[in-house]
Amino acid sequence: MKNSSPQDNQDLTQLVGVGPSTKEKLGRLKIYTMEDLLLHLPFRYQDRTRSVALNRLRINEEQLVTAEILDVTPSFGRRRSLLVSLGDDTGFVNMRLFHYSRYQQQQLKPGLFVRCFGSVRFSQRGLEMVHPEYTVFEEKPPEPEAELTPVYHTTEGLSQNKIRALCKQVLEKPLNIPSLDLELSDASSISPKLKTAIKRLHRPNPDDSAEKLSLARERIAREEFVAYFLGRKQQKQNARRQVAFALPRGLSLGRILQQQLGFALTVAQGRVITEILLELESDTPMLRLLQGDVGSGKTVVAAFAAIRAAENNYQTAILVPTEILAEQHLGNFKQWLEPLKIEVVLLSGKLGAAQRKKTLEAISSGKAKVVIGTHALFQSAVHFCSLALTIVDEQHRFGVEQRLLLRNKSSGSESVSRIASEKSTGGEIVPHQLVMTATPIPRTLTMTLYADMDVSIIDELPKNRLPIKTRVLSETRKTEVIDSLPKIAESGRQIYWVCTLIEESDQLDSTAAETAANELSALLPSLRIGLVHGRFSTQDKNTEMQKFKAGDIDVLVATTVVEVGVDAPNASLIVIENTERLGLSQLHQLRGRVGRGDSQSHCILLYSEPLGATAKERLKVMRSTNDGFKIAEEDLKLRGPGDLQGTRQTGDKLFRIADIFEHAHLMQESMQTADTLIVENPELSKTIVSFWSDKQSELANV
Repeated sequence: MKNSSPQDNQDLTQLVGVGPSTKEKLGRLKIYTMEDLLLHLPFRYQDRTRSVALNRLRINEEQLVTAEILDVTPSFGRRRSLLVSLGDDTGFVNMRLFHYSRYQQQQLKPGLFVRCFGSVRFSQRGLEMVHPEYTVFEEKPPEPEAELTPVYHTTEGLSQNKIRALCKQVLEKPLNIPSLDLELSDASSISPKLKTAIKRLHRPNPDDSAEKLSLARERIAREEFVAYFLGRKQQKQNARRQVAFALPRGLSLGRILQQQLGFALTVAQGRVITEILLELESDTPMLRLLQGDVGSGKTVVAAFAAIRAAENNYQTAILVPTEILAEQHLGNFKQWLEPLKIEVVLLSGKLGAAQRKKTLEAISSGKAKVVIGTHALFQSAVHFCSLALTIVDEQHRFGVEQRLLLRNKSSGSESVSRIASEKSTGGEIVPHQLVMTATPIPRTLTMTLYADMDVSIIDELPKNRLPIKTRVLSETRKTEVIDSLPKIAESGRQIYWVCTLIEESDQLDSTAAETAANELSALLPSLRIGLVHGRFSTQDKNTEMQKFKAGDIDVLVATTVVEVGVDAPNASLIVIENTERLGLSQLHQLRGRVGRGDSQSHCILLYSEPLGATAKERLKVMRSTNDGFKIAEEDLKLRGPGDLQGTRQTGDKLFRIADIFEHAHLMQESMQTADTLIVENPELSKTIVSFWSDKQSELANV
């Protein structure tokens, strides 16, 4: 979404309840304008049309209850919590809050009534709801309205009720959204108008079917696909006027690296390195996608490309999504490149002032030939001397516009300006671009999504890698799994224990992880249990992950933040809970945290009953193959219309609304629409591309 100014009447502070603090929290969700809020769509819906009597509560199901507050007791056990005892004419239940304020404690008084919505579980004190959504009433409230309740992706300090209230305000304002309604001949007969679709998804009617809601999301996805393809076409037109720095063969430093690696490159790695290095010899800008499964060795391929730039006295910028991954790359590149007299530096948000100044000087002077960084690379203070190559790792976590920002870091420097003058081409000088992903994409989708890129594929794993053995077990057998952990730890191996929840909430996810860590600590006192989740600061997260890599932690309990994490070759088991709630691609990424050493590794997928047909098929695929490309193809087959249960893949950040698997059938038509529109209505084309252009939260201060 575009990052509008207050003059555009899009400033969020015009909404009731949005001050600086709320605005900052919305920014974490990449919501900067009212338009952004409109397209922050629910990812599932809850049926809160009736309250359940307390004696009819069902374990591990989300339910609505209305009850009287009987008692409020602060608890100071292993973790501080607030225990609220509730009752009705039929029974009792406890509401437990681990994170609560003094205001909440004062608000919850015996004699008042609450309406809670959440999942019920057993505890030592009986039935319990942990951190349900709740509303306090002075007297028993009437029955709830018959409507579906939307559930949004949220973040710490931003409740579902807050987001619902803000979305309601925006929906009552005039919707200033450019659309293809008049351009699509079938828009009125097959799917709703764009504005109608947006309103329907935010505020569905109780009788709206899954098919009706799916069609509404499909309508918006089609708009986003068209905008994407229009943007690609505009980029392709611009590329014809661009020139890159030719990087011919130099001092054969790549051959020296190959001799010093200590391991043999696979045939696939050698093939891909040759493809890249040959393309770098030309002054036509390289734009290449490197696909490789988890653990296939993409990083060392990137190192050979960076060496080619360095031996021609040019710089390489390597953009990664997290500081953990940045530090891991720093270690690898220093080990490989510094013996070749190539200086490697890291630019991240946690550098001290003195170190940051020194690093920036090394970059601007050209002394640092390889610069690894997170979003800190985009900052205005970062100036390259002679940037000839950009490498983007885990490309699905960055928008196209972010890659363009990094590319544009090459312009304006004295060296680039001089060389551009010498070439006298009249074209823009841009760096070569290599974008890498460990998220396999089916070949048919790759041809469509990356039509303007050349594609290299590493379809082979290192020969010392043993296939990960995968087991699928019911949650009822979790005790058996826990009992097996001490034996694994005694053998010197380590374990990941991954917790997931159906709602994407930092607070809820961290609560689940903290609960699991406490339970494992109590059951396995001889083991060293670590914890990492989204509410950790970057520094604390890095510290905990490095302790795990160093072998100071036996079991690391984590949320899906470890999907892209530190390489820990000693980890030989990963246990993933609630696997029925995750997409195949994310399960495959998580499984790839193990199997990086030379010992046999295992993955245990725990699921909760009852298991739906699609979830069964997903887990069957995971058990039957380790091939990420086969998994991607199966994922495409399994994705059907409708996404009400929250199983949509969250790892893919290329699109905001559209799902490249679920909406694959729209791509060809969207490409044809873009072809027609860019010729017949160029002004609308520009407006639509501008509206959908993706500016991530980290770019707000660039």
